[in-house]
Amino acid sequence: MSNNDEYILKVEHLKQYFPVKKGFKKTMLKAVDDVSFAIKPGETLGLVGESGCGKTTVGRTLLRLYEPTAGKITFNGEVIFDTGEQYDENGKIIVDANGKPILGEKINHKMLPYRKEMQMVFQDPYSSLNPRMTVEDIIGEPLDVHKMYATKQERRDRILELMEIVGLNAEHAMRYAHEFSGGQRQRIGIARALAVNPKFIVCDEAVSALDVSIQAQVINMFEELQEKLGVAYLFIAHDLLVVRHISDRIAVMYLGKIMEIADADELNENPIHPYTLSLLSAVPIPDPETARKSKRIVLEGDVPSPLRMPTGCPFRTRCRYATEKCAIERPILTDRGNGHMVACWNK
Repeated sequence: MSNNDEYILKVEHLKQYFPVKKGFKKTMLKAVDDVSFAIKPGETLGLVGESGCGKTTVGRTLLRLYEPTAGKITFNGEVIFDTGEQYDENGKIIVDANGKPILGEKINHKMLPYRKEMQMVFQDPYSSLNPRMTVEDIIGEPLDVHKMYATKQERRDRILELMEIVGLNAEHAMRYAHEFSGGQRQRIGIARALAVNPKFIVCDEAVSALDVSIQAQVINMFEELQEKLGVAYLFIAHDLLVVRHISDRIAVMYLGKIMEIADADELNENPIHPYTLSLLSAVPIPDPETARKSKRIVLEGDVPSPLRMPTGCPFRTRCRYATEKCAIERPILTDRGNGHMVACWNK
């Protein structure tokens, strides 16, 4: 990764641990463990993986809805979170003479200026909208918080403009969320996210709760908005077909770690990591003849608990290529050419 100016968002060694009580003991659940990636202005990075792998936690941590445990987040050239941990070129933390990690002070900027620049579209359009507020008030709330209008008329004009952008009619403004379908509710959520002219939006499973036909409409709308407004997306989903369609690059996540990251077409045509190969083999193929020839790679066993993580590579307990080295040492992301990064010892 080059200088910060090339990227709207740069994430380095991000960790998000949650304390969990087990009897009288307190253990740490490693929801996100040492994740690094960067997103360019106007780019879409797809983040895929099984349920519970930490995708949503990454999105929420970036927006500081969860306070990060460690790592560094740089947005638009400004460091908005940094624990001051120092790492060597292999991503291992540098320790002092006593074997303790070198920890600096947390850089903890007030997030309000960045809330305008960074927004989120939530997964569930049914629970992410206040049932007591009209559509006008839901979309207008960010404008109120950031004082983005001079007169009531200016506020109303901006709300109607946003509704038009996402394909809602002006007469919908005085209705309540329960009067709308799932697709319409998600459009309200998107209009709310766009109200403050953000540069970056986290789309957390933004289409997974919708019917397939509505999914297509909403995805096309995301693409049109990106073209028109130049907004960058972190697009979190588990449907690889959707992710391939909308993303410029795709990152594959497993048990809180990134296994592979590459351009969308490159990842689909030349997957390297055994986990990515398995995920792609499960994608339905519309052509029956090709589908018959393709081989489904079924993974053995279950996903390990994040409270009892395997040593070394987190995927080794389900990987047919696993060796002794996989149990001892965790693989780091290495470039296999053209920015195709893979964390695997044997592929």
